Amino acid sequence: MLRRLLQRSLNRKADPNAQSAVQHLEELRRRLITIFTAFIVSMAAALLGVEHIYNWLVRNLDQKLVLLGPSDVIWVYMVLSGVVGVIITLPIAAYQIWKFVQPAVPDASSRSVRLVIPLISIQFILGISFGYFVLFPMVLEFMERMADRGFETMYTAQKYFAFLVHMTVPFGVLFEMPVVIVFLTKLGILNPERLAKSRKMAYFLLCIIAVTITPPDIMSDLIVIVPLFLLYELSIGISKAVYTKHLRLTQAGNG
Repeated sequence: MLRRLLQRSLNRKADPNAQSAVQHLEELRRRLITIFTAFIVSMAAALLGVEHIYNWLVRNLDQKLVLLGPSDVIWVYMVLSGVVGVIITLPIAAYQIWKFVQPAVPDASSRSVRLVIPLISIQFILGISFGYFVLFPMVLEFMERMADRGFETMYTAQKYFAFLVHMTVPFGVLFEMPVVIVFLTKLGILNPERLAKSRKMAYFLLCIIAVTITPPDIMSDLIVIVPLFLLYELSIGISKAVYTKHLRLTQAGNG
């Protein structure tokens, strides 16, 4: 199905206004430049208020973070601004990618896919929030309990925020699962039957992810595994609704 979509997008001979392969590559280049420009502008804007973001993120720490080099503070500010830039750029990137593949998608699907685009940033923020408010404090507390057994803790800014990013950003990506599955279902690449058949493999991979990023105790694993499983089941349910509606519209059109 994916191959057919690409062929329809690249080789629409019946349409006198159809673009050549070179024109498609030029369009792709322009859209990638637009995405990159949006990210740079968003990141630059975030840098203007990055100190406020930093102060909010360290508000509950009992100690000041340590800098081991003059460039560490730049690294921290760039990482924080980069994450904000990604959040702002996500719907722009989704829109640009959508406009590129839109000629290969039926009009009935095009209208509903546009509604999915704003959800991309919302899901990403929900994922980061889950990582920050649920997973990050749980893992940090576990690490601090281990360090209390004969260690004196002193956090460096770079290590602290690298740890924070690793505990939050991957969940921003994982929480995009329902949006991505809806999009692929609309394009005809996925369907609920295929997702249901892949449930065991998907659960296995999600368990590996959860066990890898959580402390070695069963409660921590369950706190992460259960939401991931629910996300997958939600994705199957949404895909089923989208697929059923698509079949109904197709049958009505043929009738």
